[in-house]
Amino acid sequence: MNRRLRVVTLNIHKGLSQFNRRMVIHDLREGLRALDPDLVFLQEVQGLNDRHALRFAGWPGSPQHEFLAEERWQHAYGRNRVYEHGHHGNALLSRFPILSSENHDVSDSRFERRGLLHTVVTIPGWRRNLHCFCVHLSLHERGRGRQLDAIAARLEALAQTDAPIIVAGDFNDWRQRATRVLEHRLGMTEVSYAASGRHLRTFPSLLPVLQLDRIYVRGFEVIGSRVHRGKPWSLLSDHLAVSAEIARVPATGGRRA
Repeated sequence: MNRRLRVVTLNIHKGLSQFNRRMVIHDLREGLRALDPDLVFLQEVQGLNDRHALRFAGWPGSPQHEFLAEERWQHAYGRNRVYEHGHHGNALLSRFPILSSENHDVSDSRFERRGLLHTVVTIPGWRRNLHCFCVHLSLHERGRGRQLDAIAARLEALAQTDAPIIVAGDFNDWRQRATRVLEHRLGMTEVSYAASGRHLRTFPSLLPVLQLDRIYVRGFEVIGSRVHRGKPWSLLSDHLAVSAEIARVPATGGRRA
């Protein structure tokens, strides 16, 4: 049974470079292929944008999550913000079959739409399905705190079942409140901290100073983690990608994973 997974999270900035000057979604696809992860957690995924389709030659004719996935990954998309010329949200790409997907509205105001994309993935040989949660939290600390509390409340019952869980995305959380909430209430581990003893900087991509993008796991051992700095990653979004290799640990009571 394969117990190891390679996981990546990235806010893709709607497939545009840091200052919206260039379309980089094709380069981003090549970058993800090179990393060859099992699971990809994506934020600010453009499901539709008629204006960008007119502005940029070569703009994909399919939604960005489908364009990035192609035949390599299955995909799920949670639409969060809708506007006249399109919509965007979070997405998960998975090498393994996706059993179900549900997008939970965790918006704190009507001016800032946020969602929690919950995807259930089945992995051959695993007794329990893997629960993946892709998040993009509020820019405002008070709203972010309420969203974290709502996410923890939703996950508490699941955590009591010994189900493996991954929560990943753009937390917009420079005060590390997410770590305190997810570690203390759910027993989760942040992969960068587990691997290096500190949260790694991911924003802005050209000169990262803030630790906004993270991967939290429960039911896994962290083998390693890194932030992908320099070219091409510093030119593919305003955030840097975080990757981790994790290994499933046996469930409590000696039961199979």
